[in-house]
Amino acid sequence: AAPAGVDPVALAQTLAEVQRWFWEDPERHRRERIDMIGAWGKIAARALERAGGAGDGLAAAMAEDFAARRRAAMRLFPDTLDVLARFRRRGVPLGLVTNGDARLQREKIQRYDLVRFFDVVVIEGEFGLGKPDAEVFRHALAGLGAAPAAAWMVGDHLVWDVAGAQRAGLRAAWIDRRRGGLPAASPARPDRIVHALIELSDLG
Repeated sequence: AAPAGVDPVALAQTLAEVQRWFWEDPERHRRERIDMIGAWGKIAARALERAGGAGDGLAAAMAEDFAARRRAAMRLFPDTLDVLARFRRRGVPLGLVTNGDARLQREKIQRYDLVRFFDVVVIEGEFGLGKPDAEVFRHALAGLGAAPAAAWMVGDHLVWDVAGAQRAGLRAAWIDRRRGGLPAASPARPDRIVHALIELSDLG
């Protein structure tokens, strides 16, 4: 709920505007995403200030509420567990490389017991570096005992997942779940484009 004297519709619009501004700066994005609840608190505080509200306590509460709503809404894509299980049964070494807040990412992994499928898990908030830094991919490959040329990176972010992996010597598959196609000014050219994980069952 909006604080007294603040129009909730205007506050929602201001939150959206501040959020876009906050995340559009690449360096701020890299720096702040390792503490997402803290970042959401900063966004809420700035939006409240612009909308005529006040109070760091309220901003922190809004951030925690937003985090709780995101947790409640979080779902795996329907094919995820089936595809991971198929790779596991075939003995394909798997690594999970993800950016962001270590606590929130570990919550996701534990919620769905994903660690059982992966030989290596690299989280930016724990490792200290994130995608698209080539060192992240090298670290994961070292843990898997795999050479870059023999490995695939699968992800939905053209810069972090595709371009980053290719610079480290891996091949990269881009998941275009929305079927929007590769942008004309794409920052990378994937080695493969799929619309669902199930289409990658032949890898490995």
